[in-house]
Amino acid sequence: MEIKSFIENLESLNVGFYTGVPDSQLKSLCDYLIATYGINNTHLIAVNEGNALALASGYHIATGKVPCVYLQNSGLGNIVNPLTSLTHSKVYGIPTVFVVGWRGQPGVHDEPQHVYMGEITEKILNDLDLKVIHLTKTSTEESLKEALVGVKESLSEGKSIAFLVSKDALSSSIKQTYKNECPLLREHLIQEILAVSKDGLIVSTTGKTSREVFEVREQRHEGHEKDFLTVGSMGHSSSIALGLALHQPSQKVWAIDGDGAVLMHMGAMALIGERQPKNLIHIVINNGAHESVGGQPTSNTHLEISKIAKACGYSVVVSAHNLEEFKRALSAATHLEGPIFIEMKSAIGSRDDLGRPTSTPSENKKALMSFIKDHQ
Repeated sequence: MEIKSFIENLESLNVGFYTGVPDSQLKSLCDYLIATYGINNTHLIAVNEGNALALASGYHIATGKVPCVYLQNSGLGNIVNPLTSLTHSKVYGIPTVFVVGWRGQPGVHDEPQHVYMGEITEKILNDLDLKVIHLTKTSTEESLKEALVGVKESLSEGKSIAFLVSKDALSSSIKQTYKNECPLLREHLIQEILAVSKDGLIVSTTGKTSREVFEVREQRHEGHEKDFLTVGSMGHSSSIALGLALHQPSQKVWAIDGDGAVLMHMGAMALIGERQPKNLIHIVINNGAHESVGGQPTSNTHLEISKIAKACGYSVVVSAHNLEEFKRALSAATHLEGPIFIEMKSAIGSRDDLGRPTSTPSENKKALMSFIKDHQ
């Protein structure tokens, strides 16, 4: 279905505000919203899905109109609390139109982190008391209009609906290109990190970062037993690294994070600062983008993450401005006491032939646990 037609049908339901977290399955929707509205009070990219629903609630209270919240189904976990305790018709009755990208849909090949959520997505939506409307590659405007019969009345009663969007269900002639002024690719920065980390443990964040860690190890003809690739659970890699650092105090732990992931669960930085792990190095590669799902901007235009790290209590905080400063910061981190925070800007983009890990998440975990046991 053409995205413009889909948006027009949403607006016929009195939808006037869009917010959410970008998803590759919804790239045509995200590109259309950015091309049409930009980032403003009509369309906002949220830091996490629960944040998006809270924003949407404020919009409804202020205007009486219906908000639209878009998300990947992996983000349902972030949205359950406000949906059940804030917007549900048994609480405040705030009508919301959800557009959910269906990663891991049964029968459609996908990455391992999406498989189980894909299996249970429809059940979760039903349990959350949402009317589910499927959008597939064969959906037409006529079938959509038929599915929407009675929906406007339901929304007026404070109930919500969810469009469950299959792969390639939405299409658009609008193709957005996202870039910044930084010359250094993230993969080059990861090469520098792995060159100095030696036998330290690596925890890498969701998406292309973990794929590039795997690829750089392959390029260096090294094993993967020192790395934990956080293929799912966006925003939690620094907390995983903190758990490792606290319980393996003799090991250096290097957390390779992204700005979108940091924003999603920023409270983790406060806990790192409070616990003061001397062996933790937290590196944020900041490209200002949700690159793994299309390159849409994150909400950090005016944010100085390094200052937040300092306020949270990190012992050493460095904001590197070029490759030489970054390399010096990495070298210093090998002998300074942490927690250490290093931020480095990077370009948006990756190699066209970037691969994916060839080992399973379970194999990754077991190899890392064996490495830790052998080096105690």
